Amino acid sequence: MSSDTALLIAGLGNPGAQYARNRHNAGFILADEIHAHYRFGPWRAKFEGFLSEGALAGRKIHLLKPQTYMNNSGVSVGAALRFFKLPLSALVVIHDEIDLAEGKIKVKTGGGDAGQNGLRSITEALGPDYRRVRIGVGHPGVKSLVSAHVLQNFSKEDIDWLRPLVGAMVEAAPLLAKDDDTGFMSKVALLTGKPEKPKSKKPEQKSDKKKETE
Repeated sequence: MSSDTALLIAGLGNPGAQYARNRHNAGFILADEIHAHYRFGPWRAKFEGFLSEGALAGRKIHLLKPQTYMNNSGVSVGAALRFFKLPLSALVVIHDEIDLAEGKIKVKTGGGDAGQNGLRSITEALGPDYRRVRIGVGHPGVKSLVSAHVLQNFSKEDIDWLRPLVGAMVEAAPLLAKDDDTGFMSKVALLTGKPEKPKSKKPEQKSDKKKETE
């Protein structure tokens, strides 16, 4: 897509302080960090959400945090996309993903919603052919526990992987603006990868010669 076409990046979550650190608010968390790092304009109440404008890699970005609650994300995202007269291919949705292990990410275009109600709402409003940035938050193992899992705060252990992951995704964000999803994922992997273990030194060979004595 031409860089002349603006991009709408929507981070999903639930509004309100009580939800701010929930796993379900991973999209809000990343949107806030992009907003701060790249010095986007002030948040404004618009499209039943908070909207800010800025640029990544020279491309105009509309950054959106729907305030309609996760289940009705499509109301806000649909209104913004239509207002700016953008094609569906210019939409990037950032969301939590229980089908990915904690700390894993994946970017894909189209597909199903895998039970993610924010995606379901957006797809119902606009169709499925938009880009998704999926942030893995892990699965509790039992379907009946999924709702409680995503509506719980990130644990202290989660923060250990979440903080560097978000930092890496923020640094790699310009690649999303270049429509380079593979490059984005590769850079995040590089920035969050474990350093190689130092090679163990071979033990020094002992000399067969005996030390001379005085």
